[in-house]
Order: sequence, then C-alpha cells, then structure tokens
Amino acid sequence: MKKRTLALVLTALLLAGLLTACGQKPPTDETAKAPDSTTAEAPADTTKEQTELIVFAAASLQESLTQLGDAYMKANPEIKLVFNFDSSGTLKTQIQEGADCDLFISAGQKQMDALDKNAAAEKNPEGLDLILEGSRFNILENKVALAVPEGNPKDIKSYEDMAQKLKEGQVLLAMGNSDVPVGQYTEKILAFYQLSQEQLNKDGALTYGSNVKEVTTQVSEGTVDCGIIYATDAFSAGLTVVDTATEEMCGQVIYPAAVISSSKNPEAASAFLQFLTGPEGAAGFEAVGFTPVK
Repeated sequence: MKKRTLALVLTALLLAGLLTACGQKPPTDETAKAPDSTTAEAPADTTKEQTELIVFAAASLQESLTQLGDAYMKANPEIKLVFNFDSSGTLKTQIQEGADCDLFISAGQKQMDALDKNAAAEKNPEGLDLILEGSRFNILENKVALAVPEGNPKDIKSYEDMAQKLKEGQVLLAMGNSDVPVGQYTEKILAFYQLSQEQLNKDGALTYGSNVKEVTTQVSEGTVDCGIIYATDAFSAGLTVVDTATEEMCGQVIYPAAVISSSKNPEAASAFLQFLTGPEGAAGFEAVGFTPVK
C-alpha cells in the first residue's frame, strides 16, 4: 500500500510540473498576432462621417419623399436625410426665423417667393434673401381634388354639386387654413362658385386644418362630408376623388424647390435635388399622382 501511495504522489507531482511548464510557454506567432476582443469589434472605418441634409418639405410630399429619401440614402450611405414635413407657410416661417435647413420644397410659389430676393417686391415685401442664387426651379405639379369619405354619404358628384349643397346648407366641407397653399387654392374655388367664405363660416359649413394632412384625416374619419385636398394625398389615404379643379378654378398647383442660402452643404443638397428630378425620382412621384415638371 505504501508503494502504491508513493507512486500516486509522484504521478501527481509530475502532472503539476507539466501544467506549470505549459503555462509558462512563450506565445507562438499566431497567438501574438491574435487581436483582443476590443479590436475585433471596432468598425472597419470610423474616419468617414455622414453629411446631414435637412429638408423642409410640404406635408403633401411626406409619403413619396420619405420613400425616395430611403432609396437615396441606401445608394449614398455618406448622406443622412432629415425631413421636416408641415404646411409650406409654417416651413417658410421657420426658415425665416433661422431654423437649420438645407433644402426647401414648397407646395406653392407664394411661400418660396417670400424668401427670394428675385421675386417681385409685392411677393417679398420684407426683401428677404434666403434662397441660394440659381438653385430655384419648379419640380412638381399636383391637382386640387374634391375627396369624400367612404361610401360618399351625401352623394357629392362634383365641385359644382358641392357648391350647390353648400349654398343649401346640406354639407360640411373641410379645407386648409388661409396660410396653407391648399387652403388658398380652396378659397379660389369658393370664389369661382361665388360662395362667401364668411357666410359659410357663419352657417357652420366649414372646418379647417393647419395642413393638408389634417384635412385629409377629417375626410378619412368621416367627420366631414367632403374635403378639398391634393390628389396625391387622396391617393395615399385611399380616398375617393369625385372631381379635380381646373386651372381656371384655382390656377396651377406648382411645387418649387430651392437650396437655402445658409445651407452648410449646398452641393450635397443640389445633388439630392438632381436625384429627385432624375428617372427614379420622377417614377416615385408619378406613382402617387404627381406630375414632374420638365
């Protein structure tokens, strides 16, 4: 028994010595080159920063421009687009007050003119010079549509039919505020049919929205009998359009675009505009009802 015990002790000591020797073994070439966990998780290239472009655009562009923006960023990973969608009047005021903005796409000429030193004095009474020289052009055309809720409960057939039913107090119409392009187009349509907006307000025949999306929501939810919105918003919301306004009724609905003079990245902003006017941009806008301006 003593011999067996001695043998076991000697074996244990031998194994301990081998393990110690292995632990003190110098590193091989491969282990010396192996990166630690911190190095392995580091990104391949951390030196290239994204260029952030801030785009102010009319609310009616939200669906189409968001989709096109995603496609542009995928193809140009060095660009990060940040969108601000609202009524053109609100956006114009924000730009005038110094908000960071690289690119402005308005749903009406009035709001762009108010920022452009090249516009007539009566259109830019404050003499603002906030548009980069040579960057402004017309990009899209839209249509002013008369949309109705699902089922068209009041059986409104056209603008003329709407006008007659408004006179008779039979329908409730949703429209944009007077500082919103779609509201300004609507005012022209009411005047075309010799309808007094003041009287309609007294009769409780009108409701308002601060931008075209709010008007569209009222129609979608059926809280009104009809609403005057853009054809593109009706398309995006799946609403029925019973009529579209002619140029005689409210003029053309043209969307101008321009780079803001205070932009920190005017070249990148211009490049994005070129994309929007190219084949992919045109296809995206046409898919929701816009007509690209040639």
